[in-house]
Amino acid sequence: MDLPLRAVLVGRVAPFGPEGRTSAIHKAPVDGPRAVGVNGFLDDEQADRRVHGGPDKAIHHYPLDHHAAWRAELGASVPHLDAPGAFGENLCTDGVTEADVCLGDRLRVGTALLEVAQARQPCWKLNHRFGVPDMAKRVQTTGRTGWYYRVIEGGSIGPADRLTLVERPCPDWPLTRLLRVLYVDTLDRAALTDMAALPALAQSWKTLADRRLTRDAVEDWTGRLTGG
Repeated sequence: MDLPLRAVLVGRVAPFGPEGRTSAIHKAPVDGPRAVGVNGFLDDEQADRRVHGGPDKAIHHYPLDHHAAWRAELGASVPHLDAPGAFGENLCTDGVTEADVCLGDRLRVGTALLEVAQARQPCWKLNHRFGVPDMAKRVQTTGRTGWYYRVIEGGSIGPADRLTLVERPCPDWPLTRLLRVLYVDTLDRAALTDMAALPALAQSWKTLADRRLTRDAVEDWTGRLTGG
């Protein structure tokens, strides 16, 4: 895997959605390198650090490869799909999707070293952004989620840089498999046990797998998907 970035994007917290809520989902492309630390781009923000940002969700990557499928499914009138940044991502590319990326992959991007920590769990903010009441559920169901990196080595990343795979410790765990365990085969005990033991997996996802194994039940997704 060695491909150019199509855009690098950052955003500031701003009013968003109902009831005075805020978000930094609207991110704009930058025209030069930006500094990257353990929590991602230094000039990028997250409104609710309980569920966004942090070391295991430092940088979000979304493939432009998915835009054609979204336009075909939702129609040309749906906003944001004509440019990078539609899903609030920091990095976007053409030529790699969840099927091509494995948990724990380490990639050199600019002078930074990133590691794939988890796929995205979509939330209700996508419903509001796209004007589609069930957009978050559609993202989850299709597996067109994008993914998050943790920062192994800080540095700088700019739109002229390339994304290059340097290490793949978990070749049997493409993100498509991880998403299937999370959303389809939700109580596959063997898969959950294997998932929880993956060293590179975000701690919150290990906890989720352990909780399912303990309770033999799947967590309620309603609040995340609808904002209710």
